[in-house]
Amino acid sequence: MSELLFTGGAILALAAGYLMGSVSFAVVVSRVMGLRDPRSFGSGNPGATNVLRGGNKPAALLTLLGDAAKGWLAVVLAAWAISRGWLPDAALPLAGLGAFLGHLYPLFLRFRGGKGVATALGVLLALQPWLALATALTWVIVAAVTRYSSLSAIIAAIFAPFYYILGGNVAWRIDTLVASTIVAISVLLLSRHRENIARLLAGKESRIGAKKK
Repeated sequence: MSELLFTGGAILALAAGYLMGSVSFAVVVSRVMGLRDPRSFGSGNPGATNVLRGGNKPAALLTLLGDAAKGWLAVVLAAWAISRGWLPDAALPLAGLGAFLGHLYPLFLRFRGGKGVATALGVLLALQPWLALATALTWVIVAAVTRYSSLSAIIAAIFAPFYYILGGNVAWRIDTLVASTIVAISVLLLSRHRENIARLLAGKESRIGAKKK
């Protein structure tokens, strides 16, 4: 594959992933179910946790599944295109990164999106299922102990790159671009949780299930 086609394919995968990630299921599900726009209450974040603050658990679950599915699907479609020689191997992690960036900065919501936890998990699930499982279990354990969704996401984001390195050449083959993508996603997740970190330190962060006025 020529350098031009390689670059073009990589950009195409990133752009396609971004467009898929730009679909906000928090907003879509809320509109379909006749609920308040999740950007109008609580943290104002269009994500599953804020939808849950609105008191509708089925809507929050659908949002979670939808946001995770778009990250997973972006990578799976890229893998399918790669298997047919239409895209370079680099398209695999780039499609996932694109979907994650689309959720954070969605084209359809004036670039004001969610924090990307579910979408990141979907990307990891498609890239390395065992890595996704380890990261998800980390989130669940921390959430069960502390009842803080944000703290769970922060710790899971910190551990994900280390899990990938520790499992390298044991559970999976280390890929430099995949590793770089996981690190980038983790750094962006931590950046999106800056305000949560400040509230955690101040003891003002909302716990899972608590409603904000």
